[in-house]
Amino acid sequence: MNGPEPTVPPDAALSRARKGRIRNGISDSAAARRGSLIAAALAALLRHAIVLFSRLVTGVQVRWSGCGPEPVQRIYYANHTSNGDSILLWTALAPAQRRRTRPVAAADYWAKGSIRRFVAKAVFRSVLIERKEVTRGNNPLSALIGSLDTGASLIVFPEGTRNTSGRTALPFKSGIYHLARARPYVELVPVWIANLNRVLPKGEILPIPLLCTVTFGKPLRLNDGESKASFLYRARDALLDLAPQTEENAR
Repeated sequence: MNGPEPTVPPDAALSRARKGRIRNGISDSAAARRGSLIAAALAALLRHAIVLFSRLVTGVQVRWSGCGPEPVQRIYYANHTSNGDSILLWTALAPAQRRRTRPVAAADYWAKGSIRRFVAKAVFRSVLIERKEVTRGNNPLSALIGSLDTGASLIVFPEGTRNTSGRTALPFKSGIYHLARARPYVELVPVWIANLNRVLPKGEILPIPLLCTVTFGKPLRLNDGESKASFLYRARDALLDLAPQTEENAR
């Protein structure tokens, strides 16, 4: 005849349960760390691949005509004619500059889908901003200033949209003025990207191999007492001064 089953003291049962939770927690934590390491390695690999591919397809020529490739905090602002503008500008930077520079991108496009989100956030470390449903809580300016306050540099396109008008540059939106006023110690560097709209025309997926140039101009800052209209005109003029002579400067 079987005797009564041995009972497990309550304290021992609690101890076993606690150890089980600890083991599971350690296992979950280790898996999360492995996942983070794999994601970081993949992002680094993609960064190198993008730099090589961009340079191969565009044969990009980088011209530092108004400043040098020092690893200082800057806001790089450029003309915008192609989906690949931010990638080519980022590629044109020296490695030390790339490490601290974050392209500004539209959340309504880059936050859709896990692949786009991974490329934007992990590969380029983009600052994703709202363009359509802007509220006080998701104000794009707050996100950009917050990024600057961490020591990052930014890539922005003050025309606000891709320029398909045939004009050399569209009028600037006011965002760049507000950034210059909020953080006046940060250099604003005009950058002219030439020929990329022919490498990757609107609506095309595969690039056409053509030579491109990326020209960095002289840094500028907001002057004391300078009005918004005056600053935007001066900043746009500094950008247009970098345009190749072969392009029609319809200012």
